[in-house]
Amino acid sequence: MQGLPGAYAGQLLEVAARFGAPRAELTRGLALGELESPSTWVDLPTLAELVRRATELSGEPALCFHMGIQMRLSWHGFLGFAAMAAGTVGEALGLASQFIRTRASAIELTIHAEGDTASLALTERAPLGELREFITIALFVGLARMGRDLTGHELRGAAELAFEEPSYYQRLSHLLPGVARFGRRRSRLVFPAEVLALPLVTSDASAMRLAVLQCERELQRLAAGESALAARVRAAIRAPESGFAKLPEVARVLGLAPRTLKRRLAEQGLSYSALLEELASARAELLLADPALSIAEVAARVGYTDVTNFSRAFKRWSGVSPAAYRKAK
Repeated sequence: MQGLPGAYAGQLLEVAARFGAPRAELTRGLALGELESPSTWVDLPTLAELVRRATELSGEPALCFHMGIQMRLSWHGFLGFAAMAAGTVGEALGLASQFIRTRASAIELTIHAEGDTASLALTERAPLGELREFITIALFVGLARMGRDLTGHELRGAAELAFEEPSYYQRLSHLLPGVARFGRRRSRLVFPAEVLALPLVTSDASAMRLAVLQCERELQRLAAGESALAARVRAAIRAPESGFAKLPEVARVLGLAPRTLKRRLAEQGLSYSALLEELASARAELLLADPALSIAEVAARVGYTDVTNFSRAFKRWSGVSPAAYRKAK
């Protein structure tokens, strides 16, 4: 089932109640189950209906902002505890990327770092539809707030969002530590790469190991083979400076025959070429944000020896040329 743990629906009910939305009316006729139980999940259509009712009955269109502002790592189960006990921001985000499937089966988080810039991208594993704005804003605002609490620093950067600016944004924009850019091709947080090295004030290596073990058990319980395989393939594809590993190299790293790797990816609706394009696109966008690099240098670091071919590929990925993308930044 594509959905979210019941705990998140429970938090939404609490937030909506603060704006006067009656719980009985919010939940009438909805199969929510025991929201406090770790085994309860709420499917996306039910969650969308809950958000619609909460917005209407509370009279507050920006409930997602309030969810993000009040978000705590404890909401996220063992993944939250593992991230809280991590040594650095980068390690915490790595755990979030690896184990997001235990908390949100419909989305995926991916970290990219190039030079002085890093990003955390949100990808929909299942169409979020009318929930896209709510989930993305709640998560991104929550990450900014939790990052500040865990590091003692205001983590500044930019949020790029794959939807148009909501009517309520200007009213609440002062609550964010950076800027937001709407109508983008993908949703992601972009920030200085040095943030990844910031230590967490709650770091506890022993507690993190225990929480990670539990996250791994939850992944197994959820039969998250796709998530694990995709993460392993992405890690093997990446190269530190330029280009990306080819499929035979990736298969060798994973201990598989190329044909076997292709078959296993296909069984899960994936392909090496699609994962490669995802990583190449993200790397190119981060490199283009660095004005010190020429477009030819960016092309080379993404694995293209010919600038024309790179420009053609980049336009296929993003809808604009590399020069136009850089100018828009």
